[in-house]
Amino acid sequence: MKELSIISDARQSATALKVQRGLMRFLRQQHNFNCFAEVTLANSRRCDVLGVGPKGQLWIIEIKSSLEDFRVDGKWHEYKDFCDRFYFAKPIELSSEIFPKQEGLIVADGHGAEILRPAIEDLLPAARRKAMMTNLARLGAKRVHNLMDPDFG
Repeated sequence: MKELSIISDARQSATALKVQRGLMRFLRQQHNFNCFAEVTLANSRRCDVLGVGPKGQLWIIEIKSSLEDFRVDGKWHEYKDFCDRFYFAKPIELSSEIFPKQEGLIVADGHGAEILRPAIEDLLPAARRKAMMTNLARLGAKRVHNLMDPDFG
C-alpha cells in the first residue's frame, strides 16, 4: 500500500508499532503535541517519532523494542542536535535499567504511555529550529498530498 509507505517502511516490529501508537496518543492527549513518524533529519539520520508542541517545542523519541534493538543502535546520539528534548520509548516488558540514566524515558503500549524519567531540556538554536519547522511543514504537506493523490509522482 503506497499510503502506508509514507509513514512506515515495514522495518518496524509489531512491538515498535504498538509503542509508537501509544506514544503518539499520549503526546497528543497529555501534552498537546502532534507527531511525525519516521522523519529524516538534516544529518541523514531518521528518527522514530518527532513531536511538535504548541509553542514550537521539538521532542525526538527513539523507540527501542528489545534489548538487542538497543544494543545494536549507536546512532541515537546524533538525534540530540535536532530537538529540545530527547527520549527513549520502550514497551512495558523491556527493563528500564538498560537505558542511559541521563536520557528521558517513556514506557508505552498500544493504548498510551507514561514518562518514567523526564528529558533534560536543551533548546535548539533559532536557525536550526526555523530549518526544522520549515522541513516539518513541507513533510506534513507532502504526506497529506500523497494520501490525497497516491498516484502522483
